[in-house]
Amino acid sequence: MYKLITTDGNAKRGQLKTPHGVIETPVFMNVGTVAAIKGAVSTEDLENIGTEVELSNTYHLHVRPGDKLIKQLGGLHKFMSWNKPILTDSGGFQVFSLAGLRKIKEEGVYFNSHIDGRKIFMGPEESMQIQSNLASTIAMAFDECPPSTADRSYIMPSVDRTTRWLVRCKAEIERLNNLEETINRKQMLFGINQGGIFDDIRIEHAKQISEFNLDGYAIGGLAVGESHEEMYRIIEAVVPYLPQNKPTYLMGVGTPANILEAVERGVDFFDCVYPTRNGRHGHVYTNNGKLNLFNAKYEADEQPIEEGCGCPVCKRYSRAYVRHLLKAKEMLGMRFCVLHNLYFYNNMLREIREAIHEHRFLEYKRCKLEGFKNN
Repeated sequence: MYKLITTDGNAKRGQLKTPHGVIETPVFMNVGTVAAIKGAVSTEDLENIGTEVELSNTYHLHVRPGDKLIKQLGGLHKFMSWNKPILTDSGGFQVFSLAGLRKIKEEGVYFNSHIDGRKIFMGPEESMQIQSNLASTIAMAFDECPPSTADRSYIMPSVDRTTRWLVRCKAEIERLNNLEETINRKQMLFGINQGGIFDDIRIEHAKQISEFNLDGYAIGGLAVGESHEEMYRIIEAVVPYLPQNKPTYLMGVGTPANILEAVERGVDFFDCVYPTRNGRHGHVYTNNGKLNLFNAKYEADEQPIEEGCGCPVCKRYSRAYVRHLLKAKEMLGMRFCVLHNLYFYNNMLREIREAIHEHRFLEYKRCKLEGFKNN
């Protein structure tokens, strides 16, 4: 159940009550594709840096180690020793990202595994079954994520099929949640809005899926090649047509600036690989912009990554030491950068929640964006 606590303009401060605890929103979900954060970050680390939600990938966990094995071992929470909420995406994004390895039909999608080439079929029912085996807190409906360059003649039938797939997803998750052997019989379902960069298709689809009375609604198919301006325009167009008493999730977004802009437009949930991917390459986020710790100017820099940061790295280690680890190709350097970046994102969302609650979000956003321009 979603509770709207307060608003500041269109920005929303809320709570989503789930079978695995309350999610404070707006929230950034830390991406652990295969039930682990890339960069040697443990579940204990996630707890220590203020992670609200962990996100894992249906397709990848189905390929290995296998969702049936995870069910046999007690579900994803037990498997990775994480007690807070987990959201699993549906495998629908792989319809987009593995375009060279799949064929889309009405019944679902035929894949060749990116690991060993074996044939895989995933439709709405299969996606729900896999996510039920994983026993995640929130399951995502199976959809097609069309490329941002697709024209209307491709987008319209694709969106219609995504709606028909949603009907099947809802029926299947309701069936699974009524089975005795299901681990999480209160698994929640979010639907996904699609429509490329066409406002009218997006709005019509938002109206259609809003009638399904789901636990939440996502805006998919953005951050896949369109401009930031196009993305913000679509968010502004779509959010008013999604239920205001349910959380809105902008999938795969994004930079700190993207998040601030989307919060202002009424978005509650975010996920993105940027903090972990950038961290693994020595790029770290600060309130004064992003730093590349491989740069020679940090060789003898005794400051922490960011003065005043409460992350476990900044409390103890210098830029010079982290840079040395990165240059020496020590895994610890990569781990430190990922830890700092995830703390930065989680802490920024905590600050956003406070700013909305105190009705000073626009001023917070302005100051934050000014700081990001400094580097």
